Amino acid sequence: MVALVTDGLKTSARPLAGDGKRSEPGTRETAAVQKAGDDDAEPRLVCFTGGTAFNGVVQELMTLTSRVTHVIPVSDDGGSTAEIVRVLGGPAVGDLRSRCLRLSDESTAEARAVKELLAHRLHATDSKLAKEEWYAIQEGDHDLWNGISEPYADIIRSFLIYFHTQIVASKNPIKFDFVNGSVGNFFFAGARMFFKSMEAAILLYSRVSRIPTESLVVPNIVLDDNVRVALGAKLEDGTTIRGQNEISHPSADPKRFEKATTGYDSLPSPIKRVFYLSTEDPTSVSPVYPKVNPTILRQLDDCEGVVYGMGSLYTSIVPSLILEGVGEAIAKRAGPKVLILNGGQDRETGDMSAAGVVKAVVDALNRAEDPDPSRRCDFAVSDYITDVVAPADGGIPLDIEELEALGVKNVIQVDARRQDIHGAEYDVPALIDALRQCVTV
Repeated sequence: MVALVTDGLKTSARPLAGDGKRSEPGTRETAAVQKAGDDDAEPRLVCFTGGTAFNGVVQELMTLTSRVTHVIPVSDDGGSTAEIVRVLGGPAVGDLRSRCLRLSDESTAEARAVKELLAHRLHATDSKLAKEEWYAIQEGDHDLWNGISEPYADIIRSFLIYFHTQIVASKNPIKFDFVNGSVGNFFFAGARMFFKSMEAAILLYSRVSRIPTESLVVPNIVLDDNVRVALGAKLEDGTTIRGQNEISHPSADPKRFEKATTGYDSLPSPIKRVFYLSTEDPTSVSPVYPKVNPTILRQLDDCEGVVYGMGSLYTSIVPSLILEGVGEAIAKRAGPKVLILNGGQDRETGDMSAAGVVKAVVDALNRAEDPDPSRRCDFAVSDYITDVVAPADGGIPLDIEELEALGVKNVIQVDARRQDIHGAEYDVPALIDALRQCVTV
């Protein structure tokens, strides 16, 4: 039977705060106090997420466990990342940087100053002012360096300067535009190019921002230096859309798009399949098959729970699930496998129900729509998803009987605040309590 909790979890879900404000996520310090037992008692989780929606729960998740592998796609082609990729190539770094930033230490004044520096964005609309600000930062003359000790600042500046030298040396005829640029993205890109390794750049960033050593941020695919791939989506009507930005949130200027919107323009037809494309030929719609990061498979083999987090279904979650080996690794693992539904619909999901989201995740893991039959799997829903967590009064219809028929064992509704006509916002501590109930039983 499917267990449905509609009035908060008996032992864990919390109501919204009495003054009507959403409960604030725990800080790094409170997380350390609230975690029960020693580190060995914390569940080891692998979380498949994007770089935006799940960021809001990362700090509160630390109250449950810091032993989390965050799997992040690197196919983003919007925001500050778009300009870096245009001029220098390589995989997208923005979502990796965003997650690392959320995991960063804030326990000292210097740690907070480092986080503020790496979170800073240059002028949002004026290219000249953005460039002037960037020069002040890389030369060490900006107020953002206040509070950061000289040895620490020298490490960070060296990679910002290296990034700048690569920009200057680029043969691209259109000069780099610093507008709305992320200092953290520049640092990340500089480290990646210097070490010729994304993994090494993540390790450096993790040390600089003092991320807990047991928390891993992992790019979902492994690419050769300066190679990048794009996402493609084939719709039910046969149309193919190229590029994550175009699939998820089309914008006239990809550097200035805004993901957090209250409305969206519907796709002309539902998405049938998402796949990877080469960027060498911008007109090609032939699929390419990048290799899954082996760290993901190792962590899946040793984890105690899998979480499919909130985020854009087809451009944030599915790109990691379609990689060969991921479905097989998840299916063979016993234990909880939790799907957290979004608070509402978006351009990618349209009017999809909860059961529809489950089917989309399972089809991705089984690679059910791959044109090559030899690449497909045929595992059951229960091999991939045991629990579904949904916000109370959310925007995705919760078809309980259909979920039960599919083989989902447990459905939990979590306290949330109705946000607008499109959905609801989770009460974050209640969401983590629900996740705790799923992964520690």
